[in-house]
Amino acid sequence: MIEVKVDAVQVSIVSAHRIVVLREVDGERYLPIWIGPCEAEAIMVGAKGIDILRPLTHDLIVDIFAALGGELRYIYVNDLSENTFYARLVVSVGDAEIEIDSRPSDAIAIAVRVGVPIYVAEEVMDAASVVPEDDLQEKMMGDKSEGLNVFRDFLSSLNMDEPHETG
Repeated sequence: MIEVKVDAVQVSIVSAHRIVVLREVDGERYLPIWIGPCEAEAIMVGAKGIDILRPLTHDLIVDIFAALGGELRYIYVNDLSENTFYARLVVSVGDAEIEIDSRPSDAIAIAVRVGVPIYVAEEVMDAASVVPEDDLQEKMMGDKSEGLNVFRDFLSSLNMDEPHETG
């Protein structure tokens, strides 16, 4: 398994499509996953630690785990089949470790709330990740504000009107 971090949530102003971009922690690959607008919002709220008056669905799931004595250990994107990503929540309850099927977007929204690691199966990264071109990488490593603009340009080049993989 390859550890990744949420690098960005890209929003298209011309369509309802959103992309969460996972970045390899010890590498240079990025994994874009098309998600829905509600899931994008849930990831951003959790990642930014925004306090909500009443618990959202993902907050409720975290609260249920805690109330039942479970602990989310990590999540991982474990499969890509017919252009659809699959994920698992790995939860410890007592001496048992339980894996729960999940959409990647929901798993990520829960993971960012709890602060647990996010992993991607090697075969999924090999099949669906992208590596920015060398000149793009150099620009990204230079001035941070310039790198952010270059990365935004890279994300904008992704065809968001025709999602090929969904989470």
